[in-house]
Amino acid sequence: MDYEFGIFPSYRTPRSGRYPISKIHHSPNPLIPHLCTMIDAIKNQEHILQKMGIEKLNDMQEEAMQAIHANHEIVLLSPTGSGKTLAFLLPVFAELDPEESEIQVLILVPSRELAIQIEQVAHEMGTGHKINAVYGGRAGNKDKHDIKHRPAVLIGTPGRVADHIRRENFSTAKIRTLVLDEFDKSLEVGFESEMVEILASIPKLEKKILTSATYRVEIPTFVELHRPAFIDFSEENTPKLDVKLVVSPEKDKLDTLVNLLGHIGKEPGIIFCNFKDTIATVSDFLTEKGIAHGCFYGGLEQIDRERALIKFRNGTHQLILATDLASRGLDIPDLTFIIHYQLPHHAAEFVHRNGRTARMNKGGTAYVLKWRHESLPHFIEGLEEVDLVLTDLPTTSDWTTVFISGGRKDKISKGDIVGLLCKQGKLDQTQLGAIELKSDCAFVSVSSNAVEGLLELVNNTKLKSKKVRVKVV
Repeated sequence: MDYEFGIFPSYRTPRSGRYPISKIHHSPNPLIPHLCTMIDAIKNQEHILQKMGIEKLNDMQEEAMQAIHANHEIVLLSPTGSGKTLAFLLPVFAELDPEESEIQVLILVPSRELAIQIEQVAHEMGTGHKINAVYGGRAGNKDKHDIKHRPAVLIGTPGRVADHIRRENFSTAKIRTLVLDEFDKSLEVGFESEMVEILASIPKLEKKILTSATYRVEIPTFVELHRPAFIDFSEENTPKLDVKLVVSPEKDKLDTLVNLLGHIGKEPGIIFCNFKDTIATVSDFLTEKGIAHGCFYGGLEQIDRERALIKFRNGTHQLILATDLASRGLDIPDLTFIIHYQLPHHAAEFVHRNGRTARMNKGGTAYVLKWRHESLPHFIEGLEEVDLVLTDLPTTSDWTTVFISGGRKDKISKGDIVGLLCKQGKLDQTQLGAIELKSDCAFVSVSSNAVEGLLELVNNTKLKSKKVRVKVV
C-alpha cells in the first residue's frame, strides 16, 4: 500500500499538539517494555544536550524521541531546520548495544552534505560510539579503511552504501534500525533501485524511521510499512515567514539584486538560482562589486562544496549562491533571508527554498525577484512589493577561514586548537571564531586582520604529537 500523508488523520491532540500515550503505540509494540530504555535515554540526554549547548529539546524532538522508543515504524514530518537530526539520533544512540561489534544502525540520506552534517552532529553528541559516513565523491579506499573497524552507526548515500554491500565490505546481519532521512528527496534524485537493494539485503530489520520536510509525499511500497506512527510538525513555523516581491526594470536583474542586498544589509542569506551557469554569471557580477560570497551547486567538486558551506557557517561568507541542491538537508543555521533570483518552477521548490529561513521559531524573509515583464507562477501570489532603500552592502568579511591539517583521529580536540592559536599564535578570544573539527583536519574562522601574523607563528608547528600545516582556505 502507498501511504500519502495528506490522506491520514492527525494523531496529535488538537489542544496540546502532543501525542496521548494511547496514540503513541500505534504499532503493535506497547510502551511499557521500553520504559527502562527511555529512563536511561533521559539520563544520557541531559549530558548530551549540555555538551551541545542546548537548553532543552523542542516539542517535536520530545515527541519524536518518545514515539521512536515505543514503535517499530515511525514517520517524522517536520520543516527543514527544526532539529530532526537530533530528534532521531538521541533515541537511536540510546538503543545501541555497547557489546555489539558490527554495524547496528544504517542512516540513508540523499546527499553527501547531509551525510557529513549528520556525522558531525553525531560526533558533537560525544556518545563514545563509532560513527562513519560514506558517500560518492570520496575515495572508496578511505571508506574501506574507516569501516574496517566497524562503526555502530553508518551514514551514507544509497549509491555508495549499496556498492559497499555488493562488495561485502561490511555485514548487514546485525543492522536492526534503518533511518531514511529526507527519503522523498532520495527517491526524487533517482536512488529508488539502490534503496530497494539495500532493504532487501538487511535480514533482521526491526525498526524503520522515515523523515521528510514535506507533507504530501508517498511512502514507497518497498519500505513495507504496516502501521506506522506519524509525528507531524510539517506546518510548524510557517506564520513567521515573510514573503516579499522585488521588481527589476532590467531583464538580467543583476543591478536590482545588488540594490536588494544593500537594502538587506550585512545579514546571512542564500540567493537561489535554477542553473549553475546563472550562478557563474551572478558570481562574476558580485565579485566585480566587491561582495564576498560562496557558491554551491552539483557541478562543484565535493571539497569545494564542503568548503563553501564551512565558510558560510563560520561567517567568512555572509552570502551563498546556490541551486535547489541547497534547499534541503544542509546544516546552515540562522538565515535571515533567502532570495529567489530565478523563480522556481514548482511549488515544492518554492516551499523548500523558503524553508531555509524562518527556522526554529525565528523569523525570516523570502524575496521574490522578478523582471517587470515576467509573470509569477500560480503558486506565488498576493505579495507586497518592496521599495528598496540602500543601507549597507555585504562586501569584505571580518573573518577568514584557516585550515589545520590535524583532526579527531590525531586525538586533537577543539580545546587543543584554541590553545595553539591563542597561546602560541597570540590571538585573543575575540579574534577566534567558529571551529569545525573533522576526522583528519579542522577549519577555524579567524579575525581577518590577525591572519598573517598568526600563520607565521603556528604553521609547521606541533599540535599534540602531530606536526600540522596551517594555511588560509
